[in-house]
Amino acid sequence: MSTIDDFDRRILAALQADATLTVGELAERVGISSGPCWRRIQKLEKAGIIKKRVAILDRDLLNVGVTVFIAVKTSQHNAAWLEKFQKALKDIPEILDFYRMSGDVDYLIRAVVPDIKAYDDLYKELISRVDFTDITSMFAMQEIKSTTEIPLSYAMLRR
Repeated sequence: MSTIDDFDRRILAALQADATLTVGELAERVGISSGPCWRRIQKLEKAGIIKKRVAILDRDLLNVGVTVFIAVKTSQHNAAWLEKFQKALKDIPEILDFYRMSGDVDYLIRAVVPDIKAYDDLYKELISRVDFTDITSMFAMQEIKSTTEIPLSYAMLRR
């Protein structure tokens, strides 16, 4: 796939909003027939642009309504420590996002838990697996905006 055109952007936007759309419904929304729409979806999947289709669940209804951001600082800036840290976090289901950062914080983690006790258990699990210089936890008081929809106005292929 060499370019992303307006039809591709419309397909991607529609799928980001509702991945349960049938090919026929999607084609109608995008303004093309089902066959070309299906082929475009297949090309977008083959190119890795569509990584997977998922259901977005209600965290409150599933008893993990507390979002915590965990800012990690370390004095260990080497590949071995980073690999150990990545492996340590990989199998912890409460951890949803994990980033290496620039600035004052080395790593930022987003996790969801039911309550402070569950966070304390998560914290103890983290410090039992890896040595840190500092961990700061920040609890979200209100979720003002949360989306999985990527802005597509910038979309172009880069490889």
